[in-house]
Amino acid sequence: MTFLYRFALLGLPLAAIGSLPTPTAHAQTAPAALPAAPAATGSLTGQVLDSLTRKPVPYATVVLLPPAPNDKPITGVAADDNGRFSLTKLVAGPARLRISYVGYGTQTRPITITAGATDAGTFRLPTAGTALDEAVVIGTKPVVEVRPDRIIYNADQDVTNAGGTASDVLRKAPLLAVDGDGNVKMRGSSNFKVLVNNKPSPTLASNLAEALKGIPADQIKSVEIITTPPAKYDGEGTAGIINIVLKKGVDRGLNGRASASAGNRSSNLSGSLNFQKGKFGATSAFSAGVNNGPTLGLVDRIGFTSQGPTHLSQSSTGLRRGQSYYGTLGFDYDLNEYQSLSLAGSSYGYNGFNEGTLLNRFEAPNASPAVFIRATDSQYKNFNGELTGTYTRTFAQARREWSVLGQVARNSGHNDYDFDQFSNSEVALEPGLANYRERSRSRTPSLEVTAQTDFVQPLGEKQTIETGLKAIWRRTASVADVEGFTLGQTADFVPLPSRGTDFTYDQNVQSAYATYSFAASKKLNLSVGSRLERTAIAAQFHTTDTGFERSYLSLLPNTFAQYALSEASSMRLAYSRRITRPYIYYLNPYVNRNDPQNISTGNPNLKPELTDSYELSYNTNGKAGSLSVSGSMRRTGNAIQQVRTPTAEVGVTASTFDNVANEATYQLNFYGSVKPMPKWDVSGGPNVEYVVRRSPTLGIERRGFSASLNLNTSYKLPKSFTVQAFFYGSLPSPELQGRDLGYVYSSLGVKKLLFKDKADLTVNVSNPFNRYTAYGSTLSTAFLEERQEYRSYQRGFRVSFGYRFGQEKQGKRRKSISNDDVKGGSSKQGG
Repeated sequence: MTFLYRFALLGLPLAAIGSLPTPTAHAQTAPAALPAAPAATGSLTGQVLDSLTRKPVPYATVVLLPPAPNDKPITGVAADDNGRFSLTKLVAGPARLRISYVGYGTQTRPITITAGATDAGTFRLPTAGTALDEAVVIGTKPVVEVRPDRIIYNADQDVTNAGGTASDVLRKAPLLAVDGDGNVKMRGSSNFKVLVNNKPSPTLASNLAEALKGIPADQIKSVEIITTPPAKYDGEGTAGIINIVLKKGVDRGLNGRASASAGNRSSNLSGSLNFQKGKFGATSAFSAGVNNGPTLGLVDRIGFTSQGPTHLSQSSTGLRRGQSYYGTLGFDYDLNEYQSLSLAGSSYGYNGFNEGTLLNRFEAPNASPAVFIRATDSQYKNFNGELTGTYTRTFAQARREWSVLGQVARNSGHNDYDFDQFSNSEVALEPGLANYRERSRSRTPSLEVTAQTDFVQPLGEKQTIETGLKAIWRRTASVADVEGFTLGQTADFVPLPSRGTDFTYDQNVQSAYATYSFAASKKLNLSVGSRLERTAIAAQFHTTDTGFERSYLSLLPNTFAQYALSEASSMRLAYSRRITRPYIYYLNPYVNRNDPQNISTGNPNLKPELTDSYELSYNTNGKAGSLSVSGSMRRTGNAIQQVRTPTAEVGVTASTFDNVANEATYQLNFYGSVKPMPKWDVSGGPNVEYVVRRSPTLGIERRGFSASLNLNTSYKLPKSFTVQAFFYGSLPSPELQGRDLGYVYSSLGVKKLLFKDKADLTVNVSNPFNRYTAYGSTLSTAFLEERQEYRSYQRGFRVSFGYRFGQEKQGKRRKSISNDDVKGGSSKQGG
């Protein structure tokens, strides 16, 4: 049979085999020569999709097998970023294609190879554990998927997220860290960009920590951590990109979900409703919630002056209450087989207030201790609305695509405060007894308009060119009025013009990119690309009638090489240059004097910073689990750093941002997932880094190690119960003028499926062993030694209930805009 099979592969008819002369010991004539093997001119192409989401499954393993029962592979390849694959130089004849990927079931399909090109069609892989019941598809994926170019945290598979917010989700994602105040870091850096469904949000850019609290965890499908983005992404985000993927619509019929949660720190209501019939589809989602929590703050500072040392001691308490809402509405329409339109709108909003007290005690040589207490009430409010339209044109030629996108986004932020200060007192008194009173009203409106077009052109089966153009027009402003009242000196509040600001900032970015990708061999894939960006900025200070204008060009190349070691393992070498442009939080010249001993302001003269990133990674996926090991180096010149300096007033410091440092960060990341038992999943790993920060301007050099650990585990119990636990811990990390403090975070959740798996009840506990999460920094300079510690109440208990109705199948993938090109803001309120 083996003999016949080999001839069949050569294309020789079996009848011809039977007619061949049989050699004998007495044969006097030479046997007839066999005909030459037919040329291997056949090829196969196809695409691998997720059966639930209908999205591509990048890097799925594609193996060509002989007809059954022979399972010895003929050849194989890994699918590309879009789940597409191509096999060339194949001999015509019957065969089988086997498609597999970690977290999915394996699919094998018979195929007939022709002498030319053959389209194998679409392979829809079911997620592991997929079950069919009453037309409802319920799939399970691993909590973490490791892919060569990104790590994906499947938030919808983590039961501890139920009833939470996007902050809770990001806190558990690999390579990310979120402190108690909601500030996010990616691989130890604050220079990254956050997208929602691959498109920007001015709210996220201006105040990430607050905006994340407005997105409910129940509506987040996954979080993608992309450390070396390709040229099609904007050049911003030196540490990489965080893409929050929200749950979307359906393939047919009507479906939705409603959920509610209640807890000691937050409560919310959320829901979604989706519909598709024929060429028309609609998706919608909404949520509203409240949050609260006490805070504590401590500052201890020793200052060094020519008169002798000074000592500052501050303690603060606060109570924060806030509300948030979030909503989206989208429509899709297929004009014909190759053309489609989509229109999507979204709105985010949050508001709230803080009530706090600050007790200040300052001791200086030859002076009596200065003691005062300040009672502050502050309010904040933000609204963001976005509208995005997309036209997509595909072609009969596979992988060829053209799209045009437009977006308009408007943001309106308000921050107000009123405080009463009582001298020589350690308790707040009646407002009429205040020695000094102050109030401020500020707003930060912004408008952003984006136009973008992208084109993908395949050149044969192994080559692809991607090109695109993009333009962003931004205008943001900061307007603040400050009034003060001094007991015995003014009869009422009087304006303080020197403390206010009226500032307008325009930033326009035009860019073009091109990427050439090709398969150098069956195992080696290469990509070379670059992005050219022109930035024009203009600032106007209306109070002084001054301003400036300037523009600059930035060439941002990137490239990567990926080598398949086997069907399940690969190595990837990548390089990219990325840019960080400062946003309004860093530029705002408003002088914040909420803390009289620590004045802060922005710097409108900041320049962008450029970062060169190099990364080598090893990735493997198998039945036992997955593993990603990556080593990276980032070098940043002209780095933007927060700098603290003394003022002419004894004991008072001023902080601002400036381009004063060069940075180098060397990192080693391990992340893996494993199933010790069929119902037990464990994922996680450490991140170790060595940081060098130098500032010739300040005469400072800081270097040192830091590390963090992320662990996530879940176990499926009988009777539809699932228990899940999470842990994160970090060590202190060096900063230019000091060190950040490390901290730990943990959570535990139990989930029960009800009503034939259409409903779920979840109980979550966060930080059960510590009431507060403490984080902060130490500062060490020639003029002071300081330790700041901020304690946020993090022990939480939350009960959530959700109900799904209709068919829960995910819908088509919508093109979107990604304005990932600005350095974002902070969680701090004020000016």
